[in-house]
Amino acid sequence: MRAADIMTTRIVSATPDMSVRQAAGTMVFAGISGMPVIDEDGKLLGIVTEGDLMHRAEIGTGVKHRAWWLELVASTRELASQYVKEHARRVGDVMSTDVTTVTETCPVADIAELLERKRIKRVPVVRDGKVVGVVSRANLIRALVTMAPELPVDADISDHSIREAVLAAMADHPWALARENVIVENGTVHLWTRVASEDEVNAIRVAAENAPGVKGVVTHIGPPAAVAPLD
Repeated sequence: MRAADIMTTRIVSATPDMSVRQAAGTMVFAGISGMPVIDEDGKLLGIVTEGDLMHRAEIGTGVKHRAWWLELVASTRELASQYVKEHARRVGDVMSTDVTTVTETCPVADIAELLERKRIKRVPVVRDGKVVGVVSRANLIRALVTMAPELPVDADISDHSIREAVLAAMADHPWALARENVIVENGTVHLWTRVASEDEVNAIRVAAENAPGVKGVVTHIGPPAAVAPLD
Protein backbone atom coordinates (compact mmCIF):
# COMPACT_ATOMS: atom_id res chain seq x y z
CA MET A 1 0.00 0.00 0.00
CA ARG A 2 1.31 3.45 -0.93
CA ALA A 3 0.61 7.08 -0.03
CA ALA A 4 -1.59 7.49 -3.11
CA ASP A 5 -3.87 4.71 -1.83
CA ILE A 6 -4.78 6.37 1.45
CA MET A 7 -4.03 10.11 1.17
CA THR A 8 -6.65 12.83 1.48
CA THR A 9 -6.91 14.67 -1.84
CA ARG A 10 -9.45 17.31 -0.82
CA ILE A 11 -6.81 19.47 0.78
CA VAL A 12 -7.58 22.20 3.29
CA SER A 13 -4.74 24.69 2.92
CA ALA A 14 -3.60 28.18 3.82
CA THR A 15 -1.81 30.90 1.90
CA PRO A 16 1.12 32.89 3.30
CA ASP A 17 -0.99 36.08 3.30
CA MET A 18 -3.87 34.51 5.26
CA SER A 19 -4.34 36.00 8.71
CA VAL A 20 -3.41 33.94 11.73
CA ARG A 21 -6.95 34.29 13.03
CA GLN A 22 -8.43 33.05 9.76
CA ALA A 23 -6.03 30.11 9.72
CA ALA A 24 -7.05 29.19 13.25
CA GLY A 25 -10.71 29.35 12.29
CA THR A 26 -10.14 27.21 9.20
CA MET A 27 -8.51 24.48 11.25
CA VAL A 28 -11.23 24.57 13.89
CA PHE A 29 -14.14 24.31 11.44
CA ALA A 30 -12.39 21.69 9.30
CA GLY A 31 -11.60 19.61 12.38
CA ILE A 32 -7.87 19.42 11.59
CA SER A 33 -4.78 20.31 13.60
CA GLY A 34 -2.59 21.53 10.75
CA MET A 35 -2.55 22.35 7.05
CA PRO A 36 -0.05 23.00 4.28
CA VAL A 37 0.72 26.55 3.20
CA ILE A 38 0.80 26.86 -0.58
CA ASP A 39 1.21 29.63 -3.14
CA GLU A 40 -1.18 30.41 -6.00
CA ASP A 41 0.42 27.72 -8.15
CA GLY A 42 -0.03 25.01 -5.51
CA LYS A 43 3.65 24.92 -4.58
CA LEU A 44 4.37 23.97 -0.98
CA LEU A 45 5.82 26.80 1.09
CA GLY A 46 5.42 25.46 4.61
CA ILE A 47 2.95 24.06 7.11
CA VAL A 48 1.00 25.70 9.92
CA THR A 49 -0.15 23.64 12.88
CA GLU A 50 -1.78 24.09 16.25
CA GLY A 51 1.71 24.12 17.73
CA ASP A 52 2.59 27.21 15.68
CA LEU A 53 -0.45 29.02 17.09
CA MET A 54 -0.27 27.90 20.71
CA HIS A 55 1.71 30.85 22.06
CA ARG A 56 -0.06 34.06 21.06
CA ALA A 57 -0.07 37.49 22.66
CA GLU A 58 -3.78 38.04 21.88
CA ILE A 59 -4.93 35.28 24.22
CA GLY A 60 -2.22 35.64 26.83
CA THR A 61 -0.42 32.42 26.03
CA GLY A 62 2.88 33.96 25.02
CA VAL A 63 6.01 32.71 26.70
CA LYS A 64 6.32 34.35 30.11
CA HIS A 65 9.48 36.07 31.19
CA ARG A 66 12.18 33.46 31.41
CA ALA A 67 14.58 32.97 34.25
CA TRP A 68 17.59 35.24 33.84
CA TRP A 69 19.89 32.32 33.09
CA LEU A 70 17.60 31.10 30.30
CA GLU A 71 17.65 34.58 28.83
CA LEU A 72 21.43 34.42 28.78
CA VAL A 73 21.43 31.00 27.11
CA ALA A 74 18.85 31.93 24.46
CA SER A 75 20.30 33.62 21.41
CA THR A 76 19.03 36.90 20.05
CA ARG A 77 17.82 35.00 17.01
CA GLU A 78 15.76 32.61 19.15
CA LEU A 79 14.18 35.45 21.09
CA ALA A 80 13.35 37.32 17.89
CA SER A 81 11.80 34.20 16.37
CA GLN A 82 9.66 33.65 19.45
CA TYR A 83 8.45 37.25 19.30
CA VAL A 84 7.38 36.81 15.69
CA LYS A 85 5.50 33.60 16.53
CA GLU A 86 3.61 35.40 19.28
CA HIS A 87 2.80 38.67 17.49
CA ALA A 88 2.83 38.18 13.70
CA ARG A 89 -0.51 38.50 11.93
CA ARG A 90 0.23 36.54 8.73
CA VAL A 91 0.54 32.80 8.32
CA GLY A 92 3.73 33.28 6.34
CA ASP A 93 5.43 34.61 9.46
CA VAL A 94 4.41 31.82 11.83
CA MET A 95 4.43 28.74 9.60
CA SER A 96 7.14 26.08 9.80
CA THR A 97 9.24 25.98 6.64
CA ASP A 98 11.24 22.84 7.41
CA VAL A 99 8.54 20.51 6.09
CA THR A 100 8.86 16.75 5.73
CA THR A 101 7.18 15.48 2.56
CA VAL A 102 6.63 12.19 0.74
CA THR A 103 5.76 11.18 -2.81
CA GLU A 104 2.70 9.28 -3.98
CA THR A 105 4.69 6.05 -4.26
CA CYS A 106 5.98 6.12 -0.69
CA PRO A 107 5.05 2.88 1.15
CA VAL A 108 2.58 3.29 3.99
CA ALA A 109 4.96 1.51 6.37
CA ASP A 110 7.60 4.18 5.69
CA ILE A 111 5.08 6.95 6.34
CA ALA A 112 4.09 5.45 9.69
CA GLU A 113 7.75 5.22 10.70
CA LEU A 114 8.32 8.82 9.54
CA LEU A 115 5.41 10.21 11.55
CA GLU A 116 6.64 8.39 14.64
CA ARG A 117 10.29 9.39 14.24
CA LYS A 118 9.56 13.04 13.47
CA ARG A 119 6.75 13.20 16.05
CA ILE A 120 4.40 14.80 13.54
CA LYS A 121 0.74 14.12 12.82
CA ARG A 122 0.64 14.58 9.05
CA VAL A 123 2.85 14.75 5.99
CA PRO A 124 2.12 16.46 2.65
CA VAL A 125 2.30 14.35 -0.50
CA VAL A 126 3.99 16.26 -3.31
CA ARG A 127 4.43 15.85 -7.05
CA ASP A 128 6.86 18.20 -8.82
CA GLY A 129 6.89 20.45 -5.77
CA LYS A 130 3.10 20.79 -5.64
CA VAL A 131 0.85 19.36 -2.95
CA VAL A 132 -1.45 16.62 -4.26
CA GLY A 133 -2.54 15.15 -0.95
CA VAL A 134 -1.95 14.77 2.77
CA VAL A 135 -1.43 11.61 4.81
CA SER A 136 -2.28 11.92 8.49
CA ARG A 137 -2.36 9.51 11.37
CA ALA A 138 -6.12 9.32 10.83
CA ASN A 139 -5.55 8.09 7.26
CA LEU A 140 -3.35 5.29 8.60
CA ILE A 141 -6.02 4.27 11.08
CA ARG A 142 -8.67 4.23 8.34
CA ALA A 143 -6.40 2.02 6.25
CA LEU A 144 -6.12 -0.38 9.19
CA VAL A 145 -9.91 -0.60 9.46
CA THR A 146 -10.55 -1.15 5.75
CA MET A 147 -7.56 -3.28 4.77
CA ALA A 148 -6.95 -5.57 7.75
CA PRO A 149 -9.91 -7.96 8.20
CA GLU A 150 -9.93 -10.31 11.14
CA LEU A 151 -8.21 -13.62 10.45
CA PRO A 152 -10.79 -16.43 10.17
CA VAL A 153 -10.50 -19.46 12.39
CA ASP A 154 -10.06 -22.50 10.15
CA ALA A 155 -10.97 -25.69 11.96
CA ASP A 156 -9.38 -27.78 9.22
CA ILE A 157 -5.83 -26.60 9.95
CA SER A 158 -3.89 -29.26 11.82
CA ASP A 159 -2.16 -28.69 15.14
CA HIS A 160 1.14 -29.40 13.41
CA SER A 161 0.52 -26.67 10.81
CA ILE A 162 -0.51 -24.20 13.51
CA ARG A 163 2.64 -24.93 15.50
CA GLU A 164 4.84 -24.42 12.45
CA ALA A 165 3.10 -21.12 11.70
CA VAL A 166 3.61 -19.87 15.26
CA LEU A 167 7.29 -20.81 15.18
CA ALA A 168 7.69 -19.08 11.80
CA ALA A 169 6.05 -15.89 13.13
CA MET A 170 8.56 -15.77 16.00
CA ALA A 171 11.59 -16.74 13.91
CA ASP A 172 14.59 -14.38 14.00
CA HIS A 173 13.15 -12.32 16.88
CA PRO A 174 15.28 -12.12 20.04
CA TRP A 175 12.27 -12.96 22.20
CA ALA A 176 11.31 -16.10 20.24
CA LEU A 177 10.61 -19.29 22.15
CA ALA A 178 12.50 -22.52 21.58
CA ARG A 179 10.63 -25.07 19.51
CA GLU A 180 9.99 -27.35 22.45
CA ASN A 181 8.23 -24.53 24.33
CA VAL A 182 5.40 -24.24 21.80
CA ILE A 183 2.72 -26.91 22.16
CA VAL A 184 -0.56 -27.01 20.24
CA GLU A 185 -3.54 -29.12 21.22
CA ASN A 186 -6.90 -28.98 19.45
CA GLY A 187 -6.13 -25.56 18.00
CA THR A 188 -5.08 -24.02 21.32
CA VAL A 189 -1.48 -22.83 21.51
CA HIS A 190 0.33 -23.32 24.80
CA LEU A 191 3.41 -21.12 25.20
CA TRP A 192 5.91 -21.97 27.91
CA THR A 193 8.29 -19.19 28.87
CA ARG A 194 10.50 -18.48 31.84
CA VAL A 195 10.23 -15.17 33.67
CA ALA A 196 10.39 -12.41 31.06
CA SER A 197 9.25 -8.83 30.65
CA GLU A 198 5.60 -8.11 30.02
CA ASP A 199 6.47 -6.79 26.57
CA GLU A 200 8.21 -10.05 25.64
CA VAL A 201 5.29 -12.12 26.88
CA ASN A 202 2.88 -9.95 24.87
CA ALA A 203 5.00 -10.26 21.74
CA ILE A 204 5.02 -14.05 22.04
CA ARG A 205 1.25 -14.11 22.57
CA VAL A 206 0.53 -11.81 19.61
CA ALA A 207 2.73 -13.89 17.31
CA ALA A 208 0.71 -16.94 18.24
CA GLU A 209 -2.67 -15.20 17.94
CA ASN A 210 -1.91 -14.14 14.35
CA ALA A 211 -1.15 -17.66 13.14
CA PRO A 212 -3.88 -19.17 10.92
CA GLY A 213 -6.20 -21.64 12.63
CA VAL A 214 -5.44 -20.63 16.23
CA LYS A 215 -8.49 -20.97 18.47
CA GLY A 216 -6.86 -19.75 21.65
CA VAL A 217 -3.53 -18.95 23.30
CA VAL A 218 -2.47 -19.87 26.81
CA THR A 219 0.78 -18.47 28.21
CA HIS A 220 2.52 -20.37 30.99
CA ILE A 221 5.32 -18.84 33.03
CA GLY A 222 7.83 -21.50 34.07
CA PRO A 223 9.28 -24.73 32.63
CA PRO A 224 7.09 -26.63 30.13
CA ALA A 225 4.95 -29.49 31.29
CA ALA A 226 5.97 -33.01 30.41
CA VAL A 227 3.87 -33.11 27.27
CA ALA A 228 5.41 -34.06 23.96
CA PRO A 229 4.91 -31.45 21.26
CA LEU A 230 2.71 -32.51 18.40
CA ASP A 231 4.72 -32.85 15.20
